[in-house]
Amino acid sequence: MSAVPERCLDCLVRDTALCSAMEDQELVALSAIGRRKIYPGGQVVTWSGDPNSFCANIVTGVLKVTASTPDGREQIVGLLHPGDFVGEPFAEEAPLTITAVSDTDLCLFPRESFQRTMDEHPRMEKLLLRRTMASLTQAQQRLLALGRRNAGEKIAGFLIDLCDRMAPDAEGPVEIDLPISRGEMADYLGLTIETVSRQLTGLRRDGVVSFEKGNRHFRVLDRARLEHLADPE
Repeated sequence: MSAVPERCLDCLVRDTALCSAMEDQELVALSAIGRRKIYPGGQVVTWSGDPNSFCANIVTGVLKVTASTPDGREQIVGLLHPGDFVGEPFAEEAPLTITAVSDTDLCLFPRESFQRTMDEHPRMEKLLLRRTMASLTQAQQRLLALGRRNAGEKIAGFLIDLCDRMAPDAEGPVEIDLPISRGEMADYLGLTIETVSRQLTGLRRDGVVSFEKGNRHFRVLDRARLEHLADPE
């Protein structure tokens, strides 16, 4: 019989989070220091510059990662989804501000306990490094895509990314709630809110997507067309 706690075996992100590649003894050690906590939508999980006290796996919900610009504005630099790892185990201070966009369930690990667990199970550190490097590569690819795409391609690519992250196994039309507002989407993609609204209206007019429930809930009606718009080459 497996010694892995039932709550880990039944976890919604068991097959996608950092834990997915762990052996039983590693998972048992990690679960011993973990606890679950739900952050309501809009609540700050950690402020930039605060003591970096924990790491976490996202079980449900979406987190927004922001950085402060020299003129005092907040710039969205990332969105984190279920299965993503949150936090930097070796940083004394939190480098970025992380906010729950929607009600978000986190499996939290105290940072110092997490470090000790990795020391006791060296393979875990290698798994985390692999995951970190993959996330860095994805971020670099996103920057490259944003730099070469026009407004329509950026919007289409953003919607495709959401579908891939939030409904990876969906068949047929995909329904997703936009995790951020149109203004935040504009900030994230380097566009104006007017441009975002105009592009979304065009996608709806052309039958590629439909929006309802206050324009935050959308359905992809023609994924092939949306993928072509995101990457027409």
